[in-house]
Amino acid sequence: MLGVLAGTATGYAVQSGRPPTPLPPLAQQHLPAPKPVAADDATTEQTVNANRRHRSDEDLTKALLPAPGGTRDAWSGYEPLEVFVTDFFEHPNRMAPRLAADGLRRIAVSRWSENENRHVEVRLIQFQDRSGADDYQSDQSSYQAEDKFAGHQGVAIPGVSREVGGVWIYPVDNKPGYHPLSRARALVRRGDTVVDIWYADQRGKPITEKALMSLVERQLERL
Repeated sequence: MLGVLAGTATGYAVQSGRPPTPLPPLAQQHLPAPKPVAADDATTEQTVNANRRHRSDEDLTKALLPAPGGTRDAWSGYEPLEVFVTDFFEHPNRMAPRLAADGLRRIAVSRWSENENRHVEVRLIQFQDRSGADDYQSDQSSYQAEDKFAGHQGVAIPGVSREVGGVWIYPVDNKPGYHPLSRARALVRRGDTVVDIWYADQRGKPITEKALMSLVERQLERL
């Protein structure tokens, strides 16, 4: 046994003192690699190319639709969950844990005013995966037809199936003691992110479907 161990040790010592033998060259030194492909609704974790980085892994605020020139009070940035649910939902204590359980990752928001009465809010609500975004978009879309909200089924976004998006023009809210309020909303999912846009006029002037659809299409282009 001692002889075998001594011989092995001597062999390692001799080998370590020799220069390394270069490996033979590859038959194909420049192997073709697939070009990066943009993710879409059919993309899964198994189909993501190793050399592709999803745009939404970067700074999500850079994907926000910027405020048009000449608008007022423009601001964009990340919105904390507690602020979002408090400002946005009737029951924030229920919605916060639900969004967290669905894998909410971050919320980027852009706001601006076209004039003192007309305001726009654009949110990109990103989840850990597609299923969380799908739950949010489908849930929010499901009650838009109720009389308390838009009261109708909404309009499809060109090039987008109704299952993943739509726009709704609300009837004018003429609550006693308040100025009439016009509102419109768009919801559309793109991968793991939901685009949620609110358009409002605090003097009840009509919000056209064309104006809202323009915002949606420009935001989807940036995503």
